[in-house]
Amino acid sequence: MAFAQDGYFVTYSHQMEEPGNLEMGLKSVTASPKGGNAFLANALEFEYGVKAWWTSELYLDSQSTSGESSVFTGFRWENRFRPLLREHWINPVLYFEFEHINSADKSLLDVVGHDTREEFLERHDRHEKKREAELKLILSSNFKGWNLSENVIAEKNLVGEPWEFGYALGVSRPLALVAGAKPCVLCRENLSAGAEMYGGLGERYSFGLRDTSHYLAPVVQWRIPGGTTFKFSPGFGLNDNSQRFLFRFGVAYEIDQIASRLRGN
Repeated sequence: MAFAQDGYFVTYSHQMEEPGNLEMGLKSVTASPKGGNAFLANALEFEYGVKAWWTSELYLDSQSTSGESSVFTGFRWENRFRPLLREHWINPVLYFEFEHINSADKSLLDVVGHDTREEFLERHDRHEKKREAELKLILSSNFKGWNLSENVIAEKNLVGEPWEFGYALGVSRPLALVAGAKPCVLCRENLSAGAEMYGGLGERYSFGLRDTSHYLAPVVQWRIPGGTTFKFSPGFGLNDNSQRFLFRFGVAYEIDQIASRLRGN
């Protein structure tokens, strides 16, 4: 398995990292906001399967903006817990993340509260530190090759800001469910396609779909033999609060049983 968000960039499914496996990946997003400078934001990720029911992941965020400098913007530590290991019609996963980032961060790993494109127009300002806790309820189903996932997001700045909310929805499917007799690189069973929709749901005192951004994004994933996965996704803003266009791309490489390899077993 590669990419915890199997087939997605923002939405999480119930897929967990295999115990003992380490996945290293890079997720990037680029945009050219109207009235601002183009930017490229990166999230370097290290995901480890602690147990079959527990996956832990560290993100290191950075970004470069045209006409400005390149900056490190902080880290995130997430943990996902799957209480029911057997496959069900709907598979729940509980998610907890701690973020220590600054206001220059543009990684756009999700949208919450009243996030809008205006936040991408400001010049670098790393003085505002954000220590936030993020909770997600991940619901995910597999049916005849299709995956359908729904995420509900709640995020709180730990210095007293109100709870902010968001959502992400995703659907994806491999282009072929049966692998061919011979290994291949560019064949249908190695490709999957889907789409995701995500956006904000306001905050505790102004809950709703208004005054925030929403996006719709097709996603293509390509797995090649040897453990490497590539993903691409053009994203389109659905209202005036959103970036008109985002392009996401990512690559991940999985190492089986990293602890045993280091011990020489």
